[in-house]
Amino acid sequence: MIGLITVNYNQYQQTKEFLESLNSVQKAKKAWVYIADVSSKKEVVTFKGYHFPVTLEEKENKGYAFGVNCGLNFFLAKGIEKFCVVNNDILFAKDFLITVEKTFQKADIFGGKIYYAKGFEYHKERYQKKELGKVLWYAGGGFDWKNALTFHRGVDEVDRGQYDNFEETDFITGCLFCFNKKVVDKVGFWDERYFLYFEDADYCVRAKNKGLKLYYNPKIVIWHKNAQSTGGPGSTLHQKYQRRNRLIFGLKYAPFRTKIHLILNYFRGK
Repeated sequence: MIGLITVNYNQYQQTKEFLESLNSVQKAKKAWVYIADVSSKKEVVTFKGYHFPVTLEEKENKGYAFGVNCGLNFFLAKGIEKFCVVNNDILFAKDFLITVEKTFQKADIFGGKIYYAKGFEYHKERYQKKELGKVLWYAGGGFDWKNALTFHRGVDEVDRGQYDNFEETDFITGCLFCFNKKVVDKVGFWDERYFLYFEDADYCVRAKNKGLKLYYNPKIVIWHKNAQSTGGPGSTLHQKYQRRNRLIFGLKYAPFRTKIHLILNYFRGK
């Protein structure tokens, strides 16, 4: 059994589409979905009729990491030791669960290949119709420590097989972040100070600092409706928490010179 953890914030229809996509995946019975509902306008919903159990718990909105931790505590109490943190704005490849299960046999912490869902590309005018659904959003990642930022390898590129190797990576996005109880025992829970954004980056650094290796498996595939739960890329909410949490993250891990620039730029409003 694999525990899938997602957070719902006023996106019930989107969460329903997420569950319907998972329901069509091979071996769907291997999943158990936990939904932390942190919506400001909670609705009475019943997610039933799937091949897998769904647990929805209404929670106060204390951020994405808080929702993740709620899910971890829930599954650990049930004796489940394999977890995938996933955004609720994604769609799954048919072999998603099979490939994730196989990957857990050789890695403790890993991510997969993520495409933009069709119509959600950032540069819509750049692609031919036949390329839609094959535009990369994430194919491994890393850190730009000079600016205290994360980056996605291959972002906005059409997938032509250029990132098809199973390999170590420095950064795994919280859009799809798989790990097991061994990682939780060694690293702990996600840092709830971030509220939204950079909590995944923080967990990656903490894991590496504990001697764990992070992996990218291109055979694990999902499609991402980019930033839908925060109003889309570039929204006021998106910018607010990116700026705030970049400062928190940078002051915690970045080189001294970068920390000085972050502080100055933050108070200059940059």
